[in-house]
This record gives sequence, structure tokens and C-alpha cells, in this order.
Amino acid sequence: MPTIGKRTAQRLALYLVKASQDEVAALVDAIVKMKQSVRFCSECGALTEQEVCSICTDPRRDHSVICVVEEPGNVMRIESTGEYRGLYHVLHGRLSPLDGIGPEDLALDRLKKRIKDLGITEVIIATNPNVEGEATSNYIAQTLKPLGVKITGIATGVPIGSDLDLADEITLARAIKGRGEIK
Repeated sequence: MPTIGKRTAQRLALYLVKASQDEVAALVDAIVKMKQSVRFCSECGALTEQEVCSICTDPRRDHSVICVVEEPGNVMRIESTGEYRGLYHVLHGRLSPLDGIGPEDLALDRLKKRIKDLGITEVIIATNPNVEGEATSNYIAQTLKPLGVKITGIATGVPIGSDLDLADEITLARAIKGRGEIK
């Protein structure tokens, strides 16, 4: 499974071997129920148990701003901050020619339609700060420019609790370039 390394996989396998038949059956049942009930929101592509997720249907959210992310997990991470109150659009991937993922694989037509239909005034591109994420961000920005919406990106830089000696040159350069006034 993605993000599970060899050692973690071994620990999980050993746990399951030692677990009772009832515990293993309960886990299997939970996985089957999750697979049957969780789907992608028909509007934004985030995870939900309904046709349209609670974020898309929440009238208290700012329906003039949309944040574009690569994966449903990104929505959960941004939501955990409590700072963003707009809508989302999940790409379910990023441009990666080596993996055969092109623009037609990223639901960009649906994004354009949502921007027009909802009267979106700002698109926040929150792709991962790596080569594929940057390429995806640049492609989306160029694709959306003719729509006349404000296009912004999330800030990048040195993480809190880190050390400047540990930051790579690109991250440090972006932190300097994107600096803000201390208030």
C-alpha cells in the first residue's frame, strides 16, 4: 500500500497473525463498509459519504474562492488548520509525463465549469512544492488566465520548528522571496 514501508508492513502482518479471528473479521468488515460508503464528491472530488460533500453544501463557506489540491487528503490537511473557509477542487493527481499523467487526467474541464457556474473570483493553487506540483500549478495558472479570475498560490518556505541549515536552497530562496512584514 502507498506510504507503508517494508518494516511497517511486517509489523501489520505480525499483528494480524497474532490477532484473534474476530479482530481480523472486524477489520475486514470495516474496510468493506468503508469501501461501500465512501465516495468522491460529485462537485469537488473530496471524500464523502453523500453525493455532494458537506463543504460544497455549506452556505457559510465562501463560494467565491476555490482551492485546487492534488489529492483528497490535502483537503483534510487544509481543513485541519481551521484557516480556510472556501471551496475545493481535487485534481486526483498531478502532471507527470513519466507516469503517463497529462492535463486530460486532472479534471480541469470540470474546474473551469465550476469557476464559471459558481462565479469564482479567486483560485488558490495548492499543489505540492515539488517538480510535478510546480508544473501542475503553472499549467493550471496558464489554463485559467483567460477566465479572468485571480490566481494565487500558497506560501512556501522554511517550516516552523526547523533550522535554516536544514533548508534546501530552493525552499530558502522562496522563503526570502515570499517574506512578509512582521506585525
